[in-house]
Amino acid sequence: MIHSRLFVENSKVRSTVLSPLDGDPAVDRPLVMQFCGNDPDTLLEAARHVVGRCDAVDINLGCPQGIARRGHYGSFLMDEWELVYNLIHKLHTELEIPVTAKIRVFDDWSKSLEYAKMCLRAGAQFLTVHGRTREMKGQSTGIADWKLVRYLRDNLPKNTVFFTNGNILYQDDISRCIEETRCDAVMSAEGNLTNPGIFWSKDDDKERLFPRVDKFVREYFGIVKSCGEGESKRCFKTHLFKSLQTFLPKHTDIREEISKITRKTTWDEMEEVVQMIEKVVEEIYTKDNIEQLDIIKVGELESWGGRYRDVPYWRLQPHFRKVDGVDGREIREKKNEGSKRKAEDIKESETLKKASA
Repeated sequence: MIHSRLFVENSKVRSTVLSPLDGDPAVDRPLVMQFCGNDPDTLLEAARHVVGRCDAVDINLGCPQGIARRGHYGSFLMDEWELVYNLIHKLHTELEIPVTAKIRVFDDWSKSLEYAKMCLRAGAQFLTVHGRTREMKGQSTGIADWKLVRYLRDNLPKNTVFFTNGNILYQDDISRCIEETRCDAVMSAEGNLTNPGIFWSKDDDKERLFPRVDKFVREYFGIVKSCGEGESKRCFKTHLFKSLQTFLPKHTDIREEISKITRKTTWDEMEEVVQMIEKVVEEIYTKDNIEQLDIIKVGELESWGGRYRDVPYWRLQPHFRKVDGVDGREIREKKNEGSKRKAEDIKESETLKKASA
């Protein structure tokens, strides 16, 4: 998501946010660049800077974060339908490439449908629907409502190009999402950031579904270097904190070294961090019982329709938001432990009764 006003006003922002490879026909197309903003003229001017480097411009009307509230953009425009219409319509009528929109939903299904229809009337060439409301964020994120998303899909014009966003943890969630919402495609944000293997669906290759962190970091570092100086180094740092979420708490020395990375860090210094990660994982694979340790365990079917996986911490895996300090898997485990203890208490009580009789 690119801030349209800052992108227009500051040439340094334009040069740092985008690398020379962004939109390169040989390596980065098709490409949709996403902007946020609340002024149609500014948004149009920002979008014109990327004409020729992308195939469409998307307007982020779904960001629920505090920065979006303060900047008055994203999902905090949901109650200003005229402004939303003008933002989309301005680009639809005056920009040389198509405009698309990403939205969130209201609790009211009918209102959500009318909002989506309005975005299409304004000129959005396709629509990405995140099945959560604006209030569903952070610890209050909850489960995206695929039934509401399906209601929109069924009641919008049949020729609408429709993407679904939300609830994508594992590869099989994608096919399940397509089946349940009847969407044309699936978008994943955090799921893709923490494990790019989420879109691998050709086979059950563990190395592609849940890549080892050392293999991932080495390949990613090569891509970052090819993008050159600037924003790529900062993105590498923040992305590693996302993707290595289960690895770094166990190797705090590496986390400390990653935290030191800045735009001024040399490639050689970053190489040393990559080698630290490789050394740790290589040592893990020297263990005699590594074949037993390096197994992906698939859990039981959950109420939300999917299955959790237990993935070794040295492999990439989904991002789980915590509510009151625990995530969905841990809540399930606590319930299971409670049920098991209760069953054991009942059995013990019955045994004592028989003994006393």
